[in-house]
Amino acid sequence: MKIINKTKNIQIANNIKLANNLFTRLVGLLNKSSLTEDEGLLIKPCRSIHSFGMKFNIDAIFLDKNNQVKHIIKNMKPWRCSKIIFSADKILELAAGVADKTKIEVNDILEFLE
Repeated sequence: MKIINKTKNIQIANNIKLANNLFTRLVGLLNKSSLTEDEGLLIKPCRSIHSFGMKFNIDAIFLDKNNQVKHIIKNMKPWRCSKIIFSADKILELAAGVADKTKIEVNDILEFLE
């Protein structure tokens, strides 16, 4: 899946995987040793995440049901836990630094394309 920042007309990534069942949500990014700037994981439904067992830092983008950015955690380190963002419906995990590089900000609208 491809993702675009619709507000700024900037492509974010081309290789977004979906974690929307028990197994894919449980595994998440644990089987990865890194992410390229073009990869990511969309977890839904989801209001908080942890990075226990991960081997690399990530950017976490919390989105509501309308794909509006509600919260951003930049450069989240392994073995951390996010706070619960009650307005979130899903979370996009990207390689650390991608949020800054693609200028993602709170209130931006992201679009997912197959």
